[in-house]
Amino acid sequence: MKKFFLFAVMAAAAFTAQAQNIQLHYDFGRNIYSGEEAGRQKVTVTLEQFKADQWGSWFYFVDLDMSRHFTEGAYAEISREINLSKSLPLAAHVEYDGGLNKSGSFQQAGLAGIAYNGHTEDFSKTWSVQVLYKHYLKSYENTHSYASAQLTGVWGMNLLNDKLRFAGFIDFWRGEKANGHGCLVILSEPQLWYNLTQNLAVGTEWEFSNNFVYNTDPTSDKTFFFNPTLALKWNF
Repeated sequence: MKKFFLFAVMAAAAFTAQAQNIQLHYDFGRNIYSGEEAGRQKVTVTLEQFKADQWGSWFYFVDLDMSRHFTEGAYAEISREINLSKSLPLAAHVEYDGGLNKSGSFQQAGLAGIAYNGHTEDFSKTWSVQVLYKHYLKSYENTHSYASAQLTGVWGMNLLNDKLRFAGFIDFWRGEKANGHGCLVILSEPQLWYNLTQNLAVGTEWEFSNNFVYNTDPTSDKTFFFNPTLALKWNF
């Protein structure tokens, strides 16, 4: 439910200055890992928007994690890219990540670096590689400020005469465990969408992660998780 939308709409951005969508995901993670993910939300609502201008582009998304009784949390990322060259597909990238949940807040982070963006002539395939400095901020009790780095890959492609859209991203970054030791965090969220109409699509998202999901089972040392969803998407 994430940043790959920026590049999934690059084709649209070639003809219009902005695009946005809203997604509704039913998450099966808690059914698969009843102990380790006992508190995982079942429903996530995602709002995404991309807007291009003469200098580059803006992008943001907001994830709202919903339970039966209330909103469990809200997480957002907002980024700005400024084109660096007319002859090379390079852009300066700055980003803020953060949000709130019922227990307090997510640890905030600021990122800055370089993005290499590309596409085929007809924009049916798009890709991006981002090399970013990442700095975590002290956001709540028992957290502290520390430096990190992130490598991001993003892709998107249209299939079956644009009836199918396969898009996704993969992030690698340095995180810290509860004991303060560093660890490699991996997060990938590929999505597959079937376009029922020009605006409405049905699909799925598969979240793969390592050292990312908080394990609520004290008897388990599991760090790798696979969380699939069923989803609907409306393109404005």
